[in-house]
Amino acid sequence: MSAISRSELVNFLNNLLSPRLYNDYGPNGLQIEGSKTISKIAFAVSAQKKSVEASVREKADALIVHHGLFWKFHGTRTLTGPFAKRVLPLVKNDINLIGYHLPLDAHIEYGNAARIATQIGLESLEPFGDHKGMPTGVHGKFSTPIKADKLQSILEQVLDHKILYSNPDGDEISSMGIITGGANGDWIQSLKLGLDSYLTGEMSEHDYHESRESGIHMFAGGHNATERFGVLALKELIEKKFKIECIFIDSENPA
Repeated sequence: MSAISRSELVNFLNNLLSPRLYNDYGPNGLQIEGSKTISKIAFAVSAQKKSVEASVREKADALIVHHGLFWKFHGTRTLTGPFAKRVLPLVKNDINLIGYHLPLDAHIEYGNAARIATQIGLESLEPFGDHKGMPTGVHGKFSTPIKADKLQSILEQVLDHKILYSNPDGDEISSMGIITGGANGDWIQSLKLGLDSYLTGEMSEHDYHESRESGIHMFAGGHNATERFGVLALKELIEKKFKIECIFIDSENPA
């Protein structure tokens, strides 16, 4: 196996994902600076105690995640409690933390939504959603209309997660918008584009009713479950391009 410099890896990911274009909920890219040389990379959906501990145990030089550690909605935080248990082991063990949020949701090839879309047979993918002028997912069409219950079954297999489904009148689906994670309110974007279905990670009580009454087939397959795909795509890409040893740290998170 090979090694890569921290700067080369971060520059590669920044050029691929273009985080500078996004007004995100927190910083993208390098969040904690560790070793200058990287020979083993861990990947996880979120930087939390389990993924950090596994990165230490596996002697990784970097942890690449979708959900990093620094968010605007948290405000200023002290290095105490659960937050300290995530940050301090990374610092102590010289592990780089690299995170990409909305850029990894939206990327048309390596993003969470795009990878799910490909696996369920959506075609003619285009950017979808709007967060302060930037897309956050993809939309596309099925080559032939698919029965709603069959699509629900396919989604459960692809995501390995129970699917919440709001079923309006009509049982065939020809198009879908996808924004992974906690974008439950964005089913309205499918309605605006004339799509007939929407997939995300979470579903609120009122979105269940409103999407159904608006004629949108809304599916929710879990926040964590819908957002494994982007980091797995990066893992595959980096393994192939840089010949670096890579591991994936999965989460039992059912949410």
